[in-house]
Amino acid sequence: MTSETGAARIVPGAGVPLFELSPHNCFACGSLNTHGLGLVIHVEPARSWTEVTLDRPFEGWDGIAHGGILCTILDEVMAWALVGDDNWGLTARMAVEFRRPVEIGAAIRGEGWVTRTRRRIVETEARIVDTTSTVLATATGTYVVADPSRRAALQERYGFRRIEAAG
Repeated sequence: MTSETGAARIVPGAGVPLFELSPHNCFACGSLNTHGLGLVIHVEPARSWTEVTLDRPFEGWDGIAHGGILCTILDEVMAWALVGDDNWGLTARMAVEFRRPVEIGAAIRGEGWVTRTRRRIVETEARIVDTTSTVLATATGTYVVADPSRRAALQERYGFRRIEAAG
């Protein structure tokens, strides 16, 4: 989803301010990457989620989504869960369990949430589910939070800004 300025718009959950980012090239959520996933991320306090239907370019075995693409979705929703708490961080560690194959063309939902915060270390969990809420993959992640000066630099680089919701 993009705004009138072409910036990527991140859609909040209830009670969370809307914010947008300058166009960028992130494979998962960037609006400039024509080969990327183009995920629209929904952010809430300590949580985020996205819904997507994967097409053939993201296929591994015939008719099945590539596991690396599923890892990308899980990493992305865990990382954006940090933003819901006004943190920016880098993935330090991630463990994934694939429970069922994800079929190409099937609607899925990725959900991530913060489970623990200790100083600059944030622990997270995530899952991918289908439309019946069947769990297809799960993950745990550890993120290192950027220090205040690096966070400010990232917010400036990516044009991060909160905007007021209409009405």
